[in-house]
Amino acid sequence: MMFGVSALIVYDSGVMAALMRVYGEGYKDFLEAIRRPGSRLYARVNTLLISVDEIVERLRSRGVEVYRDEQLAEAIYFPIQGPFQVEELDKRIVVDKYAAESIYMGANVYAPGVISCEGVSKGDEVIVVAEDGTPLANAIAVVDCEDIAVRRVRRGVVAETTRSVYRAPKIRELPEYVNGYLYPQSLPAMYVTHVLDPKPGELVIDTCAAPGGKTSHIIEYTGGRSYVIAFDHSKKRLEEMRENLRRLHEDSLAEIWQADSRYLHIDFSWLKADKIVVDPPCSSLGVRPKIIDRKSYTDVETLSKYQLQFLKSAIKVLKPGGVLVYSTCTVTVEENEEIIEKIAEMEKCIDVVEIPCERCSRGVPGFRYSQMFARFHPHIHDTTGYFIAKIVKRC
Repeated sequence: MMFGVSALIVYDSGVMAALMRVYGEGYKDFLEAIRRPGSRLYARVNTLLISVDEIVERLRSRGVEVYRDEQLAEAIYFPIQGPFQVEELDKRIVVDKYAAESIYMGANVYAPGVISCEGVSKGDEVIVVAEDGTPLANAIAVVDCEDIAVRRVRRGVVAETTRSVYRAPKIRELPEYVNGYLYPQSLPAMYVTHVLDPKPGELVIDTCAAPGGKTSHIIEYTGGRSYVIAFDHSKKRLEEMRENLRRLHEDSLAEIWQADSRYLHIDFSWLKADKIVVDPPCSSLGVRPKIIDRKSYTDVETLSKYQLQFLKSAIKVLKPGGVLVYSTCTVTVEENEEIIEKIAEMEKCIDVVEIPCERCSRGVPGFRYSQMFARFHPHIHDTTGYFIAKIVKRC
């Protein structure tokens, strides 16, 4: 049986039961929280190119409201304003899931995300909506819809957003982003590199690396003095990662290899890493804001099997004394606590290590290592939903 959280957020009974296993009756607060953004939009400053003080000063000099994070030195954030009402208009542009979640926050409308825009001409005022009709923004069309329909326009902006439900700076359109000074990244994702704590001279592997957020953070954290190898199986995503590293001026500071990270111990058995990040594909239930999402418990079960494969392979190429950090942007125990419990039973030469947790919660009670984990909950911590575990290999 499928349960509709909203018109296009649909989870089956198994997913709902998994959420209740984590949150109890608080699952309703969680579901409400993931439908809207947090109050802060985070970015990481590329400290290889610019200081945090300088970038804050530059932004503020142009009237951009921006602040330094209270704990992470490289993190800055922009307050997210809203919600606002958008005007219902006769002409509309319908966009897909990924475009909807960005436009909801104030991004412009780009050609690849447009599903339909019948009758829209250049200069028209339009309402932009998700597939289910959820209002996202008002915008001004900058191309004719006909040009999109006949594929004369395949890339670039098709409508400039004038008013959105939520409002934050368009980070990717800032000159600081274009020049490689900024990388948009959630606060919990930034904590992963701090938990890993890579050092200059160490060999560090990022196993599911594209599009490069954690890889670039590792490079910056070590001042470009660690040996970083980034793996991903997707040629398309690796090209996106290469472009990100080029923009950050870090493309010479990491090796990028196309491979399935579930088989590193077979295909690259000679590798012996000091530090490894395993951030595998997951159900992404913690990602927000969600306009459109459809998940079944079968998805969760399938992903958990993949996640265990990634983890088992990574441990085999980790040096004795090495550190592995496992993280996901989802909240189910099946993809988090249970994965670590299983690997700890299978691999007798590893220890699960406690993570300092000033701004987060511990794992779900009832597991052997619950007090070792770090969890971020959208409705409690005002962040994405996130899980982090740390493992040390003894032998």
